[in-house]
Amino acid sequence: MTAPFSPFQISLSLSLSQTNLLLWILHPAVMSGKALRDLNALPISERTNESSSKGGFTKPHADHKNLEEMHRKYIASVETPISGEECVKSGVEVGNSEVEYIESENLNDVEDVDISLKILLSGLESKDWVLVCEALNDVRRLSIFHKEKMLSMLENVIPLVVKSLKNPRSAVCKTAILTCSDIFCVYSDHIIDTLDPLLVQLLLKSSQDKRFVCEAAERALIAMTTWVPPMLLLPKLQPYLKNKNPRIRAKASMCFCRSVPRLGAEGIKAYGIDKLIQIAASQLSDQLPESRESARILLLELQTIYEKFCVTTQTAISDEDSEIGSWENFCQSKLSPLSAQAVLRVTNIAREGLVLGS
Repeated sequence: MTAPFSPFQISLSLSLSQTNLLLWILHPAVMSGKALRDLNALPISERTNESSSKGGFTKPHADHKNLEEMHRKYIASVETPISGEECVKSGVEVGNSEVEYIESENLNDVEDVDISLKILLSGLESKDWVLVCEALNDVRRLSIFHKEKMLSMLENVIPLVVKSLKNPRSAVCKTAILTCSDIFCVYSDHIIDTLDPLLVQLLLKSSQDKRFVCEAAERALIAMTTWVPPMLLLPKLQPYLKNKNPRIRAKASMCFCRSVPRLGAEGIKAYGIDKLIQIAASQLSDQLPESRESARILLLELQTIYEKFCVTTQTAISDEDSEIGSWENFCQSKLSPLSAQAVLRVTNIAREGLVLGS
């Protein structure tokens, strides 16, 4: 039996247009740009109806259909589609190959500070999403390397960052979230007056968006609770603990729980330990376990601070206050009976667990 001809052997008997067409159908990679230009340069009549004296096919249209069918089968046999789940697992975001997510420590300074500042707002307002991402990264660079020069522009920059956080394109949204993290880190208490619109978007993104966006938003919230002074941040978080959306409540509760210990004993006393206990107690009955767990952690922290404070100041407190005395009596005096019972159940179980484990 005679061995089948390879595409290159067959092409010896074909015209230029038929050879290029055959190679393109059998394997797209073989069809070079030059060959394609040669094919396009030929007259239409020569592309479709070559002379039989040049070794042309007697049934070009039928054979062309057969070759197309071969091409489809070949492509189907060698191409393996990547599922959306596999894309998520591998960390690849389809359609956003033009954008690079740069960690803060890997950012370089801008080449020209004055020019970057001049075109910054127009870049953030651009309709080209790639330019918007580049402008957001410039906000990060300018904040890190030129803090003072950017400070005067923050009032105009923050609303545009918020606009990017609302952008449906994930690449723009994630880059805006990274920008928030750097702004919190650099400007700390300077950001407090413009924090509200950023905070609500980060709470939303961390609770109901794509996984990689949620993770970035959660890191931004951690940066916020790390760098923004807790005495200023806690009043901003408190309204979201009663939000209608349970996921937003849960994220706000986690932020609140992280911020309170940063107050220290004196800061907690100044803020009002009774107020903090009431807030934590209200979260114990929340719908989501994240809220309840944050409340438990916060109550244990408050119990520790309260008992240390009572021990160190016992000789300085008045007779009226000394009647409150223990943690149990303090909770019963500040909370409703049901709330006090729930708080004491949590703190007593935790204490009994520590005693059994010791």
